[in-house]
Amino acid sequence: MTSLGKLVFVDLHDGKGDKYVSEEDERLSLAYENLEDLPYNLIECFAGFVKTLDLSNNKFKNLDFLPRFTGLSAIILDHNELLETFVFPYLPNVTLLWLNHNKIGNLYPFVKKLRSSFPGLRYLSLMGNPAAPSYLNGGTFHEYLQYRLFVISWFTNLIHLDDCGVTDEQRNESKRLYQRSLFDRPSQSSAAVQEVNDGTSMLPSYLKAIRTKLSDTFIGWDRKHMKPITSHCDSASSKGNGRWNVVI
Repeated sequence: MTSLGKLVFVDLHDGKGDKYVSEEDERLSLAYENLEDLPYNLIECFAGFVKTLDLSNNKFKNLDFLPRFTGLSAIILDHNELLETFVFPYLPNVTLLWLNHNKIGNLYPFVKKLRSSFPGLRYLSLMGNPAAPSYLNGGTFHEYLQYRLFVISWFTNLIHLDDCGVTDEQRNESKRLYQRSLFDRPSQSSAAVQEVNDGTSMLPSYLKAIRTKLSDTFIGWDRKHMKPITSHCDSASSKGNGRWNVVI
């Protein structure tokens, strides 16, 4: 474990950097250092062999230096100032990413971009962000489940999300709820996120496809015009199989 106080005066030419972070340790911790950027000498000194980079409890908004750490497999960025608009660089070897308690306000398209940046991700944590409803920020249990399934649907290799593992049942349900086209069209994925908020996940799959085509055709499509018809359905069947009336 290494702190900024020990590293800031490292002489890059006398080989002393190795005594602060050994190749066996392969971990660099700069937590609680009030950093907005990473000093160049630290990047030059340690980027070649560090596998775990802990930058938690700082003020990072930009991480342009990450590609210099070519061997990274784990990144810890809890309690920073990252927004959903930030795009991570392509880091295919990273399997663990913690982004707890940042300022990520919307899941889409953040999660889609996150998958493109980290295709090998297996451990992800987003707790404490506005986009991740849970007991930490006043979200309901239903909102938490919908959020969880939506995130799982984007990462086929994910085995642990937030505070618990990903089950086969959750993965199968995420595929059922959030089916996407071959090219992951934004319009379809955006509609999937909206289902979390307006409860339209009860729509049959064939009507979802019709609604998507209409959304692509007519600008200004209003989801509020989707109204359920329950007069011809009894109380038992209307809970999951109600028909829908599309009013344009």
